[in-house]
Amino acid sequence: MATVTYEQATRVYTGAQRPAVDALDLTVEDGEFLVLVGPSGCGKSTSLRMLAGLEEVTGGRILIGDRDVTDVAPKDRDIAMVFQNYALYPHMSVADNMGFALKIAGVGKEERAARVREAAELLDLGQYLDRKPKALSGGQRQRVAMGRAIVRQPQVFLMDEPLSNLDAKLRVQTRTQIAALQRRLGITTVYVTHDQVEAMTMGDRVAVLKDGLLMQVGTPRELYDRPRNAFVAGFIGSPAMNLLTLPVVDGGVAFGDGVHPVSRDVLGRAADATVLLGVRPEDLVVAEHGLAVEIDVVEELGADAYVYGRARQSDGEHLITVRVDGRRPPQKGDVVHVTPRAGHVHLFDVVSGERLAG
Repeated sequence: MATVTYEQATRVYTGAQRPAVDALDLTVEDGEFLVLVGPSGCGKSTSLRMLAGLEEVTGGRILIGDRDVTDVAPKDRDIAMVFQNYALYPHMSVADNMGFALKIAGVGKEERAARVREAAELLDLGQYLDRKPKALSGGQRQRVAMGRAIVRQPQVFLMDEPLSNLDAKLRVQTRTQIAALQRRLGITTVYVTHDQVEAMTMGDRVAVLKDGLLMQVGTPRELYDRPRNAFVAGFIGSPAMNLLTLPVVDGGVAFGDGVHPVSRDVLGRAADATVLLGVRPEDLVVAEHGLAVEIDVVEELGADAYVYGRARQSDGEHLITVRVDGRRPPQKGDVVHVTPRAGHVHLFDVVSGERLAG
């Protein structure tokens, strides 16, 4: 097992106006499951491919354990990668696909077969070893790709959107299997996804990237409860956090026909006469006073319901999402007033987006 360290790791493509990955400083602990997440083009897959040796590092360096692998060939890095398209050989059996890398490495037939059988049992693939990939479901093919990585017994697993080709139900099932398997094997894993729900449910820690820059790294709970900036606040959480640009008034921040109290010390850090206030849908309470929201859509989910509506402020309309009691939800067209729960408001600077308080 080994740690993975990015030290100011940078990737600049020829002709690009900005780096695809910009001075990334990040350490993945021994045995940790770290997820890189962010929107398309944020640099997460490039970061993974730099670690794999599939992309050139144009600045900084990358270490696996204490070894600088920045200029080491991919085959000599002791890593195993799982791709989203499985990359299985269609003419080979499951067993041959799983053991192919070992065969190329000169591992003996008996040891190869033993490793393949062991991985197949871990992945519940024992009965499929003689089948060809075309005879398997998408989820089974992905498990074969996982098995091919496991038999190599690498220091680090790299996974690039491995669930993106699966249907919704199978994705949930398979992500649970991958997370449980990684904890059982204890192999350092770097996992890339654009799906923040996947990131939050699988990772020991999550690193959020945007435009090649690391926005924040922390446990799922840390990212949810204390986002470092407005981007992380809006990206992490489903449904997304409500973010409202609101005026600073005497005693706090104007919130509809009321005032949300904020200390003068916190407000003094803001660069403007307004602040960006964030509050999650579950932290808004329907009340007699507060911010008036005209409801456009009601999503009933059983015990809970989400209402989506519009609130009019001096700077225009804001889209608002509120979680309410699913047994007594308001109706489309209703106007309700909402106010934030005490202690569950996040404040950000309007200009920089950086966290002020909350």
